[in-house]
Amino acid sequence: MSEHVYKVIELVGSSPESIEDATRNAIERASRTLKGLRWFEVVETRGHIEDGRIGHWQVMLKVGFTLNGDAG
Repeated sequence: MSEHVYKVIELVGSSPESIEDATRNAIERASRTLKGLRWFEVVETRGHIEDGRIGHWQVMLKVGFTLNGDAG
């Protein structure tokens, strides 16, 4: 069994539609420049209120990816 080493970063995604879209937006954007993304954890959820309604959702994620040379 091979050993894996991961780097963890924090991202914040947002969406006017939903928490799921905010999460998806963050992951899809990060995947354009980061290779080897393997897992994520939503660590915080919040939103912005505009005129008494939800204006947009924000989620803070921890995202793990393998370091170069560890394709796992």
